[in-house]
Amino acid sequence: MCLCSRTARCQAVQAENVTVLEGGTAQISCRLQNYDGSIVVIQNPRRQTLFFNGTRALKDDRFQMVFFTPRLVRISLTNVSVSDEGGYFCQLYTDSTHHQVATLSVSVPPETPTIEVKQEAVEGAEVELTCLSPRSKPPATLRWMRERREIPGVVSQQDNGKTVSVSNTIRLPVERKDNGAAVSCEASHPALGGQKRIRHYRLDVHFAPTVRIIPPPGILREGDSLSLTCSVTGNPLPRNVLWSRINDTIPERAEVSGPTLQMSRLSQTHNGTYLCQAQNNYGRAADHYTLLVYEAVSVTTMVFPTSHPSTSHPSTSHPSTSHPSTSHPSTSHPSTSHPSISHLTTSHLTPNYGEDLRDPGAVFETHSAVPYAVIGGILALLVFTVICVLIITIWCSVRQKGSYLTHEASGLDEHGEVQEAFLNGNDATQGKKEYLL
Repeated sequence: MCLCSRTARCQAVQAENVTVLEGGTAQISCRLQNYDGSIVVIQNPRRQTLFFNGTRALKDDRFQMVFFTPRLVRISLTNVSVSDEGGYFCQLYTDSTHHQVATLSVSVPPETPTIEVKQEAVEGAEVELTCLSPRSKPPATLRWMRERREIPGVVSQQDNGKTVSVSNTIRLPVERKDNGAAVSCEASHPALGGQKRIRHYRLDVHFAPTVRIIPPPGILREGDSLSLTCSVTGNPLPRNVLWSRINDTIPERAEVSGPTLQMSRLSQTHNGTYLCQAQNNYGRAADHYTLLVYEAVSVTTMVFPTSHPSTSHPSTSHPSTSHPSTSHPSTSHPSTSHPSISHLTTSHLTPNYGEDLRDPGAVFETHSAVPYAVIGGILALLVFTVICVLIITIWCSVRQKGSYLTHEASGLDEHGEVQEAFLNGNDATQGKKEYLL
């Protein structure tokens, strides 16, 4: 603006607008042209005089005179707040008063947002989460994110004088698998220069407990040790785990240490069903384990004699001729068997004290090897015996049938000679005697 009078050259004053972050320092400048020493006054938005020709007029130490020259008048304002926002007047007094206004704008970036949970999350229900940015200028932008995907929500704003409060609310259905899942709320604002302020949150889903007893491997025998662990989950995690025995009491020598039940030197009096129970505010759960202790007995392993199949020659018979029959008895060789040496081995099923007694799997393999060997040997012996009986029976049947056919042929020859003698008129008895000679 040019200020002209009859005796003075045209003078000008210009003001520059300023934008600054809250808490920062603002530089308010007034540029002069053709300044001739007239009075220069700088006033705040409330029209209070800050400086009069370079002299402080208002007792506010945040304002400082930086420059006062014929061309530039500059003041600084530290620790700027939104209450300092507004127009600052650069006035030049000549025959008439003229001024220019430098507008100070204060930007308020959001702080890291907060997350509010309206009520606790329970399995099978919904959880309501609210992301809140209580103060920003201009209003911040809030977004919910989960696994890099935006979750749509309901956005609302509320004016707080010169700043704005922003919120974003979502409702999520939850299951126990969602417990510990991560979600986040991101706040963006022009004053942040492309950066974001993020608040992370992990879902806290409450659910009833689950209980599972971890059984030992293999089988248990008298004298072994047993350790049962009750694996418990739940939110909140049950504080106490209760061990009991159905229809009986826990053995006196049993030790309960939290979720673990230990028993040493087992006997058949320990047999029974053991129960593990746990509960929290959302329910209870239980699991059971049936203990069966076997006797630690001695097992005898016997290796029975075996024989090779008998070697026999089939009977040989010659057919009869017209002459007196000659029958050769069948010739057979007695079967020859070579029995193997029999021996007796007795082994007692006791743990190997050179190994770890707490490995039930090793004990299980030791006790199960001997019975299978005995059963296999007995079955093999039975099959071999049946085969031998069948062979002997067939051989005897064949031999008996051959002898019967030989004698039948001899009788028919004698009967034919007697009939021939009778027809020839000879005495049958005589003919027979001659036949015998």
